[in-house]
Amino acid sequence: MGWFGDDSDEAQAYNQAEQPEHKASLTHELIAAAASYEAAKAYEEHCAANGQPESHAKAKEIMAAITGAIVDRTIETKGLDFIDAEKAKHDGKYSIQYILTLPCN
Repeated sequence: MGWFGDDSDEAQAYNQAEQPEHKASLTHELIAAAASYEAAKAYEEHCAANGQPESHAKAKEIMAAITGAIVDRTIETKGLDFIDAEKAKHDGKYSIQYILTLPCN
């Protein structure tokens, strides 16, 4: 089990962003939450393949970079204006930094 469960808000946002039911515009909050969820999954895969980073700060840096890349990819494929794109990047990185402050179960 990772940081986000399959029933978390981030997981639901990920599913909605990747497989939208209706043709509607994506908000920056939805993209940020989906990117955070996908980044957490990618980070877990990275740790499984390469081991844990040497510090908590390095883990935050890796996850923020993954989140930014996922937001950029989503923006390029789905389309978003500059302001919403920047908000999505900020919110995604904030979400990852917040989740890393929670104790592990």
